[in-house]
Amino acid sequence: MANASNGVPAASGANDAADGAETGLGGSAIALERIGSTTADGTAQRFPARPVLSFVRRSGRLDDRLQRAWNHYHDRYLLDVNQAPGSLSVREGLRIDEDFVRDNWGNAHPLIVEIGTGQGENVVAAAQGNPETNFLALEVYDPGVAHTMLLAGKRDLANLRIAQVNAPEFFAAADDGLIGEVWTFFPDPWPKMRHHKRRIVQDELAAQIHRTLVAGGVWRIATDIEDYALHVHEVMDNRVDFENLGGATVSLPLEHVGKGNAGEAMSLPHAEFAESLRFEGRVLTNFEKKGVTAGRVIHDFAYRAV
Repeated sequence: MANASNGVPAASGANDAADGAETGLGGSAIALERIGSTTADGTAQRFPARPVLSFVRRSGRLDDRLQRAWNHYHDRYLLDVNQAPGSLSVREGLRIDEDFVRDNWGNAHPLIVEIGTGQGENVVAAAQGNPETNFLALEVYDPGVAHTMLLAGKRDLANLRIAQVNAPEFFAAADDGLIGEVWTFFPDPWPKMRHHKRRIVQDELAAQIHRTLVAGGVWRIATDIEDYALHVHEVMDNRVDFENLGGATVSLPLEHVGKGNAGEAMSLPHAEFAESLRFEGRVLTNFEKKGVTAGRVIHDFAYRAV
């Protein structure tokens, strides 16, 4: 399943190892867990908060074609915003504001940010079709970054940039009202119940995205996982700072299921929820085609900042 921070399939072993995989990831948190212990005399010790990541850091080897694309295009498309080489953290003190946009895009056109661009099919097509709009691809995995560069370079796109950083850190560094829209298409579903806390759609990120959106700006989300659709409704429909623009009605189970009991979903109590029609600005990627072929229903959401 595509990860919201990375857009590449998550290996089955990655989910199993995820709870112990944060050390050294250089990643930001969707949420924070407080960890601690006690000394021999019972005195409480407090430690820094441990980040709960929406992805597992995996090395991605580039084939010769992608390596050539990286070498040729990284100066043009990859933003210099990282804390250090190999780090996915945003550089300390970085301010992403109107001057940052002018310096890196050369204009003050509206900015759309896609979280987890995967192979870059969607963001590149959108940038090509909307030359008067600036696009930023947030992607953490090397192969996805390189493939996005390759597609953008072939089309000689001037309005696309890529940042290889954790999405929450990017939004934390962005100014209020800077972004026109945010897109999160087919995020990693983290199917096991104990990993649902790793799903990227969380209240903490929603608050940051709302702050950085222009008045009336929209967060667009799509998933082909029914349980993730329920998760999105639970997070977003209860917020007073976003309005659900859905014009379609869907039926979803009222209880969550995980990887081991997903087959029980049909027997659970259901209710109707408002969702959106398919976003016309999203191209049909190879990833989405696979979901449709497998018989999964695509759930689209549009939440407007109020």
